[in-house]
Amino acid sequence: MQTPTHNFAADSALDDFFQPGFDPRDLGPLAGLLRAKPYLDALITLFRGGEDEVLVRLLMLREIGARADAPRWSPQELDAHFAYINPIKRDTVLKRLRDNGLLVWDSDDALYSLSEPGRVALAAVGTLTQFADGDAELGYLTAQVAAGQALGNIAPEMLQHLLARLNELHGNFADALESQSEFQIRQARAKLDSVWRWVEKGTDVIRQVLADDDGDRQVQQVAQAIALAQGRMLRMTGVFQRRLAELAAQRVHLGQSGLTSTNVADWLRGRSQEQLAALGRDLLSFHPEPPLVVSDILLDVTEFELLERERDTQTESVLPTSELAQSVSAVEAERLLLAEELFDFLKDVRIDTALADAVLADTYPETAYRLSLLSLLGDADAALEQSVVADIVKLPLRLATDDAVDELDHPEVASLTRGRLIPR
Repeated sequence: MQTPTHNFAADSALDDFFQPGFDPRDLGPLAGLLRAKPYLDALITLFRGGEDEVLVRLLMLREIGARADAPRWSPQELDAHFAYINPIKRDTVLKRLRDNGLLVWDSDDALYSLSEPGRVALAAVGTLTQFADGDAELGYLTAQVAAGQALGNIAPEMLQHLLARLNELHGNFADALESQSEFQIRQARAKLDSVWRWVEKGTDVIRQVLADDDGDRQVQQVAQAIALAQGRMLRMTGVFQRRLAELAAQRVHLGQSGLTSTNVADWLRGRSQEQLAALGRDLLSFHPEPPLVVSDILLDVTEFELLERERDTQTESVLPTSELAQSVSAVEAERLLLAEELFDFLKDVRIDTALADAVLADTYPETAYRLSLLSLLGDADAALEQSVVADIVKLPLRLATDDAVDELDHPEVASLTRGRLIPR
């Protein structure tokens, strides 16, 4: 019984992919693939063709390889075991597996058995299907790295794949956090929980790799990068927890129902498009008519753009010349002083104070200006400025006025609305 071989020199089709005079076997990455050609041929045999054919081939090969106590099969045993498969299809699959070297026929004993490439391909498929649930890629890569470490032969390529997957996951988690979407963050948190067991197993393997002082230098460098990536993944757990707590504090509770806006959004996300359309039916009695799509307006704009607008073929842009800042006028300086005097008075108010005591000044303009400043108390927009006016607005005072008017004994102000300043 011999393993099928492949004559690389006779394979001229591969040479067509390369420049004339270049030997494909001189290319390092391709040389590794050529050495594994019998095993790659086994996978090609299994997976070439339609999806249904591939599934039946895998089914039959796995059943044949699963009998460990008696690994060799007679034709009668194969017919009896696969009686549930169409006989013509069954014979076609067996012939393909035999002709391509996955099954070996022993003419002396008249028995079938799996070839070495067939057994390796079957083991690879079995390992892959083992990680069909959860994050298959990360689990499979971690398992391969762990197996290589146990045998003392870790391929740097496999470590690179594991590092790339960890970086991809970290990027996806960071994007979810930046989106500020509770649904994306929750989904990313669930993904992190599902892959965390593989991250923990990978951490144990990488720790053993780094502890080997005699290991390959390239393997050690990639292992250190993987350790850093796993550390970033570990910090993600706390970040997700804090962000979800912040979002939970921002939820809107719907009355006394116990429901929040998140519950409603979750329910809506679970509905189909038809169900959502049914919920919104008859809620709008008219359709919106934005003025920007009215025909006459569109016509006017189009006529201007096509006919009347003169477009400069070349424009020159220069920076404006520097100019001195305008000096503060005397009126503005006087108002600034009045505002500062009012602030000095108001900051010491601790009890209810009559409005006249706060705003009444020597002249009518001064009194009117002070009264206008008091009307801004509590204005959120004015409080954003950086000035003495903003300092007055932010004082813990409230202006309360009555309908009555007080007559004053003043040379310029005859009357003033009755009111008072109330500390908050």
